[in-house]
Amino acid sequence: IDRMEGFLFPTTYEFDKNKSAVYAVDTMLTMFKSQISQQMLADIKASPYTLREIITMASLIEKEAANDEERAVIASVIYNRLAAGMPLAVDASILYVHQDYTGGVNLPEEYLTEDSPYNTRLYTGLPPTPICNPGMASINAALKPSQTSYYYYALDAETGTHRFFTNYNDFAAFTATQSYDDET
Repeated sequence: IDRMEGFLFPTTYEFDKNKSAVYAVDTMLTMFKSQISQQMLADIKASPYTLREIITMASLIEKEAANDEERAVIASVIYNRLAAGMPLAVDASILYVHQDYTGGVNLPEEYLTEDSPYNTRLYTGLPPTPICNPGMASINAALKPSQTSYYYYALDAETGTHRFFTNYNDFAAFTATQSYDDET
């Protein structure tokens, strides 16, 4: 799948209204290329992942993280799950298919069981494409995840940040205590 999503660098741009859409897209792609350093490219080459896979991971991190401090820890969960052959279970991925969804944290059951390559609850590995255009903080987190034993995380409704868990039982016990309203 050949898409530009993930590679249109998110920053503030000013364009002359007489410039074409192609010019705008080219400018965003050029900005992306200028942000990816030679060291980052070397790190990617030394990793088991391609640039597209790193950007796909970064896009998941971008959509999931509540703040910059969480990004590398969320990245560690992604890496740990990939290494274990577990489904990533990143709900932001299936929401890429349902961009009009406004119902909050608790997704409809039909989304969670939908047969889509973006359903990371059903399919192992990364989704086929990035799900957004990640910023540099998420790209860096994807390149340099924290070293943790975490395999699960959940939003803490009280703090608006994520809690991390090494096992499913602790994760399930925590999520059972959470009450997410439709605004979360």
